[in-house]
Amino acid sequence: MEKGNFVDYVKICCRSGKGGKGSTHFHRDRLNAKGGPDGGDGGRGGHIILKGNQQLWTLLHLKYRKHIIAEAGQPGSGALKTGARGKDVIIEVPLGTIVKDAETDEVEVEITEDGKEVILVAGGRGGWGNDHFKSPTNQTPRYSQPGEPGKEEWKILELKILADVGLVGFPNAGKSTLLASITAAKPKIANYPFTTLVPNLGIVAYRDHRSFVMADIPGIIENAHKGKGLGYRFLRHIERNALLLFMVSVEAESIKKEYEILLNECAAYNPELMHKKRLLAITKTDLIDQELKDLMFDDLPEDVPTVFISSVSTEGLMKLKDMIWRMLSGT
Repeated sequence: MEKGNFVDYVKICCRSGKGGKGSTHFHRDRLNAKGGPDGGDGGRGGHIILKGNQQLWTLLHLKYRKHIIAEAGQPGSGALKTGARGKDVIIEVPLGTIVKDAETDEVEVEITEDGKEVILVAGGRGGWGNDHFKSPTNQTPRYSQPGEPGKEEWKILELKILADVGLVGFPNAGKSTLLASITAAKPKIANYPFTTLVPNLGIVAYRDHRSFVMADIPGIIENAHKGKGLGYRFLRHIERNALLLFMVSVEAESIKKEYEILLNECAAYNPELMHKKRLLAITKTDLIDQELKDLMFDDLPEDVPTVFISSVSTEGLMKLKDMIWRMLSGT
Protein backbone atom coordinates (compact mmCIF):
# COMPACT_ATOMS: atom_id res chain seq x y z
CA MET A 1 0.00 0.00 0.00
CA GLU A 2 1.50 3.30 -1.06
CA LYS A 3 2.19 5.90 1.63
CA GLY A 4 -0.06 8.52 0.07
CA ASN A 5 -2.96 6.07 -0.30
CA PHE A 6 -3.14 5.03 3.34
CA VAL A 7 -5.32 7.39 5.37
CA ASP A 8 -6.29 6.40 8.91
CA TYR A 9 -7.70 9.72 10.20
CA VAL A 10 -10.33 12.07 8.75
CA LYS A 11 -12.56 14.81 10.13
CA ILE A 12 -15.88 15.28 8.35
CA CYS A 13 -19.00 17.41 8.72
CA CYS A 14 -22.21 15.35 8.61
CA ARG A 15 -25.51 17.12 7.93
CA SER A 16 -28.68 15.03 8.00
CA GLY A 17 -31.79 15.98 6.05
CA LYS A 18 -34.55 18.22 7.31
CA GLY A 19 -37.98 16.62 7.77
CA GLY A 20 -40.70 17.62 5.32
CA LYS A 21 -43.55 19.91 6.36
CA GLY A 22 -46.97 18.43 7.11
CA SER A 23 -49.80 19.45 4.81
CA THR A 24 -52.73 21.69 5.73
CA HIS A 25 -55.33 20.46 3.29
CA PHE A 26 -59.09 19.73 3.18
CA HIS A 27 -60.88 17.17 1.10
CA ARG A 28 -62.61 18.64 -1.95
CA ASP A 29 -64.37 16.92 -4.83
CA ARG A 30 -67.45 17.49 -7.03
CA LEU A 31 -69.73 15.96 -4.40
CA ASN A 32 -68.17 17.53 -1.34
CA ALA A 33 -67.24 21.19 -1.25
CA LYS A 34 -66.42 21.25 2.43
CA GLY A 35 -64.72 17.99 3.33
CA GLY A 36 -62.69 17.32 6.43
CA PRO A 37 -58.90 17.65 6.86
CA ASP A 38 -56.81 15.21 4.83
CA GLY A 39 -53.32 16.73 4.97
CA GLY A 40 -50.55 14.14 4.78
CA ASP A 41 -47.39 13.97 6.88
CA GLY A 42 -44.02 15.22 5.73
CA GLY A 43 -41.31 12.74 4.83
CA ARG A 44 -38.39 11.95 7.11
CA GLY A 45 -35.09 13.66 6.36
CA GLY A 46 -32.21 11.51 5.12
CA HIS A 47 -29.91 9.76 7.62
CA ILE A 48 -26.11 9.69 7.51
CA ILE A 49 -25.33 5.96 7.85
CA LEU A 50 -22.01 4.25 8.51
CA LYS A 51 -21.48 0.78 6.96
CA GLY A 52 -18.63 -1.68 7.40
CA ASN A 53 -16.92 -2.96 4.25
CA GLN A 54 -14.22 -5.62 4.55
CA GLN A 55 -12.95 -4.78 1.05
CA LEU A 56 -11.73 -1.37 2.21
CA TRP A 57 -8.36 -0.88 3.93
CA THR A 58 -8.15 2.90 4.22
CA LEU A 59 -10.19 6.08 4.71
CA LEU A 60 -8.69 7.60 1.56
CA HIS A 61 -12.10 7.96 -0.12
CA LEU A 62 -13.15 10.36 2.65
CA LYS A 63 -9.97 12.44 2.77
CA TYR A 64 -11.27 15.15 0.43
CA ARG A 65 -14.97 14.71 1.20
CA LYS A 66 -15.27 17.11 4.10
CA HIS A 67 -19.03 17.71 3.96
CA ILE A 68 -21.56 14.89 3.74
CA ILE A 69 -25.13 16.10 3.28
CA ALA A 70 -28.32 14.03 3.16
CA GLU A 71 -31.50 15.05 1.33
CA ALA A 72 -34.43 16.77 3.02
CA GLY A 73 -37.80 15.02 3.26
CA GLN A 74 -40.59 16.18 0.96
CA PRO A 75 -43.73 17.94 2.28
CA GLY A 76 -46.98 16.03 2.65
CA SER A 77 -49.97 16.68 0.41
CA GLY A 78 -53.73 16.19 0.27
CA ALA A 79 -55.53 12.85 0.30
CA LEU A 80 -53.35 11.85 3.27
CA LYS A 81 -50.29 11.46 1.04
CA THR A 82 -47.04 11.31 2.99
CA GLY A 83 -44.07 13.16 1.50
CA ALA A 84 -41.13 11.13 0.17
CA ARG A 85 -38.27 10.42 2.54
CA GLY A 86 -34.99 12.17 1.96
CA LYS A 87 -32.35 9.87 0.47
CA ASP A 88 -29.99 8.42 3.06
CA VAL A 89 -26.23 8.79 2.59
CA ILE A 90 -24.26 5.60 3.30
CA ILE A 91 -20.58 6.03 4.19
CA GLU A 92 -18.64 2.79 3.72
CA VAL A 93 -15.62 2.37 5.99
CA PRO A 94 -13.04 -0.37 6.59
CA LEU A 95 -13.44 -2.72 9.53
CA GLY A 96 -11.71 -1.35 12.61
CA THR A 97 -13.05 2.20 12.15
CA ILE A 98 -14.16 4.15 15.21
CA VAL A 99 -16.12 7.41 15.21
CA LYS A 100 -15.59 10.18 17.77
CA ASP A 101 -17.48 13.37 18.46
CA ALA A 102 -15.13 16.12 17.29
CA GLU A 103 -15.98 18.36 20.25
CA THR A 104 -15.95 15.91 23.17
CA ASP A 105 -13.59 13.27 21.69
CA GLU A 106 -16.05 10.65 22.94
CA VAL A 107 -16.16 7.36 21.03
CA GLU A 108 -19.67 6.92 19.60
CA VAL A 109 -19.48 4.08 17.08
CA GLU A 110 -17.19 1.13 16.43
CA ILE A 111 -17.37 -0.83 13.17
CA THR A 112 -15.90 -4.34 13.32
CA GLU A 113 -18.35 -6.40 11.21
CA ASP A 114 -18.79 -6.50 7.44
CA GLY A 115 -22.16 -5.08 6.40
CA LYS A 116 -22.92 -3.62 9.83
CA GLU A 117 -24.89 -0.36 9.53
CA VAL A 118 -25.16 2.35 12.18
CA ILE A 119 -27.06 5.63 11.93
CA LEU A 120 -24.39 8.24 12.52
CA VAL A 121 -26.61 11.34 12.30
CA ALA A 122 -30.39 10.86 12.19
CA GLY A 123 -32.56 12.83 9.78
CA GLY A 124 -35.29 15.15 11.04
CA ARG A 125 -38.77 13.71 11.58
CA GLY A 126 -41.44 14.76 9.13
CA GLY A 127 -44.18 17.07 10.43
CA TRP A 128 -47.75 15.89 10.98
CA GLY A 129 -50.44 16.95 8.54
CA ASN A 130 -53.61 18.62 9.79
CA ASP A 131 -55.49 15.31 9.74
CA HIS A 132 -53.75 14.43 13.04
CA PHE A 133 -55.20 17.47 14.79
CA LYS A 134 -58.92 16.98 14.07
CA SER A 135 -61.18 16.41 17.05
CA PRO A 136 -64.89 16.71 17.97
CA THR A 137 -64.27 20.30 19.05
CA ASN A 138 -61.89 21.20 16.23
CA GLN A 139 -63.14 19.62 13.04
CA THR A 140 -61.27 21.91 10.64
CA PRO A 141 -57.72 22.43 11.99
CA ARG A 142 -55.97 24.92 9.76
CA TYR A 143 -52.46 24.15 10.88
CA SER A 144 -49.87 21.39 10.60
CA GLN A 145 -46.39 20.70 11.92
CA PRO A 146 -43.17 21.85 10.29
CA GLY A 147 -40.58 19.13 9.82
CA GLU A 148 -37.79 18.76 12.37
CA PRO A 149 -34.52 20.32 11.30
CA GLY A 150 -31.63 18.10 10.37
CA LYS A 151 -28.51 17.91 12.53
CA GLU A 152 -25.03 19.13 11.65
CA GLU A 153 -22.23 17.42 13.55
CA TRP A 154 -18.46 17.15 13.07
CA LYS A 155 -17.13 13.63 13.39
CA ILE A 156 -13.63 12.17 13.60
CA LEU A 157 -13.08 8.79 11.94
CA GLU A 158 -10.04 6.77 12.98
CA LEU A 159 -8.94 3.45 11.56
CA LYS A 160 -7.36 0.86 13.81
CA ILE A 161 -5.88 -2.01 11.84
CA LEU A 162 -7.51 -5.40 12.44
CA ALA A 163 -4.87 -8.14 12.51
CA ASP A 164 -4.10 -11.26 14.53
CA VAL A 165 -0.48 -10.30 15.18
CA GLY A 166 0.98 -6.81 15.51
CA LEU A 167 4.73 -6.28 15.21
CA VAL A 168 6.09 -4.00 17.94
CA GLY A 169 9.65 -2.75 17.82
CA PHE A 170 12.04 0.13 17.39
CA PRO A 171 12.82 1.34 13.85
CA ASN A 172 15.16 -1.08 12.07
CA ALA A 173 14.24 -4.00 14.32
CA GLY A 174 13.56 -6.11 11.22
CA LYS A 175 9.75 -5.99 11.24
CA SER A 176 9.34 -5.27 7.53
CA THR A 177 11.94 -7.88 6.62
CA LEU A 178 10.08 -10.50 8.65
CA LEU A 179 6.75 -9.61 7.04
CA ALA A 180 8.30 -9.82 3.56
CA SER A 181 9.91 -13.19 4.28
CA ILE A 182 6.87 -15.05 5.64
CA THR A 183 4.02 -13.38 3.71
CA ALA A 184 3.35 -12.13 0.18
CA ALA A 185 3.44 -8.51 1.37
CA LYS A 186 6.10 -6.25 -0.13
CA PRO A 187 6.83 -3.52 2.42
CA LYS A 188 9.55 -0.96 1.79
CA ILE A 189 12.81 -2.12 3.38
CA ALA A 190 15.94 -0.02 3.95
CA ASN A 191 18.61 0.47 6.60
CA TYR A 192 17.40 3.74 8.09
CA PRO A 193 14.81 4.64 10.74
CA PHE A 194 11.11 4.93 9.93
CA THR A 195 11.27 3.10 6.63
CA THR A 196 7.71 2.00 7.39
CA LEU A 197 5.43 5.03 7.54
CA VAL A 198 2.09 3.24 7.12
CA PRO A 199 0.87 -0.17 8.34
CA ASN A 200 1.42 -3.14 6.06
CA LEU A 201 -0.68 -6.29 6.27
CA GLY A 202 0.30 -9.77 5.20
CA ILE A 203 -1.29 -13.22 5.44
CA VAL A 204 1.02 -15.85 6.94
CA ALA A 205 0.47 -19.34 5.56
CA TYR A 206 0.63 -22.04 8.25
CA ARG A 207 0.33 -25.81 8.40
CA ASP A 208 -2.74 -27.64 7.03
CA HIS A 209 -3.83 -24.64 4.94
CA ARG A 210 -4.37 -22.48 8.02
CA SER A 211 -3.30 -18.85 8.15
CA PHE A 212 -3.24 -15.70 10.26
CA VAL A 213 -2.88 -11.97 9.56
CA MET A 214 0.24 -10.06 10.55
CA ALA A 215 0.59 -6.27 10.64
CA ASP A 216 3.87 -4.40 10.28
CA ILE A 217 3.29 -1.05 11.96
CA PRO A 218 5.52 2.08 11.99
CA GLY A 219 8.37 1.74 14.47
CA ILE A 220 7.99 2.94 18.02
CA ILE A 221 10.42 5.20 19.89
CA GLU A 222 10.69 6.18 23.54
CA ASN A 223 7.92 8.61 24.61
CA ALA A 224 5.77 7.63 21.62
CA HIS A 225 2.75 7.62 23.97
CA LYS A 226 3.27 11.40 24.30
CA GLY A 227 3.09 11.80 20.54
CA LYS A 228 6.84 11.76 19.92
CA GLY A 229 7.91 10.39 16.55
CA LEU A 230 4.91 8.77 14.91
CA GLY A 231 3.30 8.61 18.37
CA TYR A 232 -0.40 7.84 18.40
CA ARG A 233 -0.33 7.11 14.68
CA PHE A 234 1.57 3.94 15.57
CA LEU A 235 0.08 3.03 18.90
CA ARG A 236 -3.62 3.05 18.01
CA HIS A 237 -3.07 0.30 15.42
CA ILE A 238 -1.97 -2.29 18.00
CA GLU A 239 -5.11 -1.95 20.12
CA ARG A 240 -7.02 -4.51 18.02
CA ASN A 241 -4.28 -7.13 17.63
CA ALA A 242 -4.84 -10.43 19.44
CA LEU A 243 -1.11 -10.99 19.91
CA LEU A 244 1.75 -8.49 20.18
CA LEU A 245 5.04 -9.73 18.74
CA PHE A 246 7.82 -7.62 20.25
CA MET A 247 10.95 -7.53 18.11
CA VAL A 248 14.43 -6.58 19.35
CA SER A 249 17.58 -6.78 17.24
CA VAL A 250 20.70 -8.58 18.43
CA GLU A 251 22.42 -5.25 17.77
CA ALA A 252 20.67 -3.70 20.79
CA GLU A 253 22.86 -2.77 23.77
CA SER A 254 20.43 -4.53 26.12
CA ILE A 255 17.60 -6.75 24.91
CA LYS A 256 15.84 -6.64 28.28
CA LYS A 257 16.02 -2.84 28.52
CA GLU A 258 14.76 -2.33 24.96
CA TYR A 259 11.88 -4.73 25.53
CA GLU A 260 10.93 -2.93 28.75
CA ILE A 261 10.89 0.44 26.95
CA LEU A 262 8.55 -0.96 24.30
CA LEU A 263 6.34 -2.51 26.97
CA ASN A 264 6.22 0.72 28.99
CA GLU A 265 5.22 2.74 25.93
CA CYS A 266 2.31 0.37 25.26
CA ALA A 267 1.23 0.48 28.93
CA ALA A 268 1.42 4.28 29.08
CA TYR A 269 -0.70 4.62 25.94
CA ASN A 270 -3.36 2.09 26.95
CA PRO A 271 -3.03 -0.10 30.09
CA GLU A 272 -5.42 -2.64 28.52
CA LEU A 273 -2.65 -3.61 26.10
CA MET A 274 -0.94 -5.36 29.01
CA HIS A 275 -3.71 -7.97 28.97
CA LYS A 276 -2.87 -9.04 25.42
CA LYS A 277 -0.76 -12.10 24.69
CA ARG A 278 2.82 -11.23 23.82
CA LEU A 279 5.89 -12.88 22.40
CA LEU A 280 9.48 -11.67 22.02
CA ALA A 281 11.55 -12.33 18.88
CA ILE A 282 15.29 -11.60 18.88
CA THR A 283 16.03 -10.68 15.26
CA LYS A 284 19.02 -10.63 12.90
CA THR A 285 20.66 -13.68 14.51
CA ASP A 286 22.53 -14.28 11.24
CA LEU A 287 24.87 -11.47 12.40
CA ILE A 288 26.18 -13.44 15.41
CA ASP A 289 27.56 -16.91 16.13
CA GLN A 290 26.30 -19.46 18.65
CA GLU A 291 28.75 -18.33 21.35
CA LEU A 292 27.40 -14.76 21.34
CA LYS A 293 23.87 -16.08 21.25
CA ASP A 294 24.51 -18.15 24.37
CA LEU A 295 25.77 -15.06 26.17
CA MET A 296 22.51 -13.24 25.44
CA PHE A 297 20.37 -15.63 27.50
CA ASP A 298 21.28 -13.75 30.68
CA ASP A 299 19.89 -10.54 29.14
CA LEU A 300 16.46 -11.91 28.26
CA PRO A 301 13.26 -10.90 30.09
CA GLU A 302 11.74 -13.74 32.10
CA ASP A 303 8.03 -12.95 31.74
CA VAL A 304 7.66 -13.48 27.99
CA PRO A 305 8.27 -16.45 25.62
CA THR A 306 11.36 -15.77 23.49
CA VAL A 307 12.57 -17.03 20.12
CA PHE A 308 15.71 -16.23 18.08
CA ILE A 309 15.04 -15.61 14.39
CA SER A 310 16.71 -14.46 11.19
CA SER A 311 14.55 -13.37 8.27
CA VAL A 312 17.61 -13.61 5.99
CA SER A 313 18.73 -17.17 6.85
CA THR A 314 15.14 -18.23 7.86
CA GLU A 315 16.48 -19.48 11.20
CA GLY A 316 13.68 -19.91 13.75
CA LEU A 317 10.88 -18.74 11.44
CA MET A 318 8.96 -22.02 11.56
CA LYS A 319 9.36 -22.15 15.34
CA LEU A 320 8.06 -18.57 15.51
CA LYS A 321 4.97 -19.46 13.47
CA ASP A 322 4.33 -22.50 15.68
CA MET A 323 4.52 -20.37 18.82
CA ILE A 324 2.22 -17.71 17.32
CA TRP A 325 -0.36 -20.27 16.25
CA ARG A 326 -0.41 -21.95 19.67
CA MET A 327 -0.90 -18.60 21.39
CA LEU A 328 -3.63 -17.50 18.98
CA SER A 329 -5.53 -20.78 19.16
CA GLY A 330 -4.97 -21.29 22.89
CA THR A 331 -3.49 -24.76 22.43
